[in-house]
Amino acid sequence: LEKVIYTAKVHTTGGRDGRAVSDDKYLQIDLAAPIALGGNGKGSNPEQLFASGYSACFLGALKAVADKKKVKLPDDRSIDAEVDIGPTSHGFGIAVRMTVHLPGMERAQAQALVDAAHQVCPYSNATRGNIPVELTLA
Repeated sequence: LEKVIYTAKVHTTGGRDGRAVSDDKYLQIDLAAPIALGGNGKGSNPEQLFASGYSACFLGALKAVADKKKVKLPDDRSIDAEVDIGPTSHGFGIAVRMTVHLPGMERAQAQALVDAAHQVCPYSNATRGNIPVELTLA
């Protein structure tokens, strides 16, 4: 990083069956492994947190590139994010699929914004070349 602008701080206990609390206390979340991974499913899991973080960040990147291009995004823009987890040859891995909804926008313009956002989004930059990421314009 050229300069640190913000640092998120979270204290986590218990791993997949624990609790995570941010230093400002706005995030206070019980964690539980999903039933598919042998857990009780009675809490959020890292894959859900990754999906929410990536999709929120990507929406922010979309707004940034739209603002730079002086394009108004629809107020009801949204993303449906899915994060898969499964075995790999060296442990476990994840894959991401996000469907971007930009209702009312001309498709070519919307796709150009999605492509531009994928180049600047911190999550996209962190995952590029490391995990499969599939972006679809609804």
